[in-house]
Amino acid sequence: MGEMGHPVGKLPPELLARLIGRYMGVQTGDMVLGPGIGVDAGVVSVSNGLLALKSDPITFATDEIGWYAVNVNANDLACVGARPRWFLATLLLPESANDALVEGIFDQISAACREVGAVPVGGHTEVTYGLDRPIVVGAMAGEVPPGKLIRPNGARLGDLILLSKGIAVEGTAILAREKRDVLVKAGFVRGEIEKMSAFLHDPGISVVLDASIANNAGDVHAFHDPTEGGVATGLWELAMASGVGILVRHSAIPIFPETRRLCELFGLDPMGLIASGALLAVVSEKSAEAILQAWADAGIRGSAIGKVIEGSGIWIENGGVKPLHRFDQDEITRVLP
Repeated sequence: MGEMGHPVGKLPPELLARLIGRYMGVQTGDMVLGPGIGVDAGVVSVSNGLLALKSDPITFATDEIGWYAVNVNANDLACVGARPRWFLATLLLPESANDALVEGIFDQISAACREVGAVPVGGHTEVTYGLDRPIVVGAMAGEVPPGKLIRPNGARLGDLILLSKGIAVEGTAILAREKRDVLVKAGFVRGEIEKMSAFLHDPGISVVLDASIANNAGDVHAFHDPTEGGVATGLWELAMASGVGILVRHSAIPIFPETRRLCELFGLDPMGLIASGALLAVVSEKSAEAILQAWADAGIRGSAIGKVIEGSGIWIENGGVKPLHRFDQDEITRVLP
């Protein structure tokens, strides 16, 4: 029999680490931060400072695909301490695309860039054979202010793990938008569905402000923007990047009541549900209170959910201590194709 393929979602981290080591391990003098597990953006040295670079596609059907493309790329730049500045988009369209669809995506990209402080500087647009939905591949570049570079492998023993907003913000919004009919049949009222759909903007999936505030308020050793595989996978990636263990308190993890209700309906674990909108910040213990207060002053909910410990892996405290499950396939794939 032939070799089995991989499920939808991220590649297994062991395979990805091997591929990066074999094919992308070349270091040059201007490479400050290269590819690796849990590394969200590359950073290079240019004549007047540091330039952070990131590319990420949006491949699922969404009515705000252009807005998504800007924000997911900006989030990853923010996680290395960069200010998003320049955005490029490759827009692949199905043959059924009309002018209104295309203009709508351009408008979303323009508006989202203004929100994060970036400008669109180019890209490519074409109608592509065999597509049933538009795909946007975004690329973002940004500047790292002097002394503000945050390395994803900077976690130290005794550091605290902070989480902004709450888990599965993005997953909540996607399920509400894509499964509206199911929710109506399950007894959700229109106002509830609209509120969950609006999670994209409130509390929002951008962490650019969250990261900037934390970086200016205290001693941040690492950031991570948990996406596919949820906060659980984000924690695993953080630990792998730094070669440390993490102990998490289950009772401290903030879950929106709407998210909890959706997950109960679909039989999903919110810890493994796509989680853009939450920022994981690894900070010195002495800085934690100042960062949480700075977030609160800006209207951003923050929680101290765990700490960095010796060893490896992620452990969760919930009436005892046990390993935290790693979601190699996002929970949302159990509901959406």
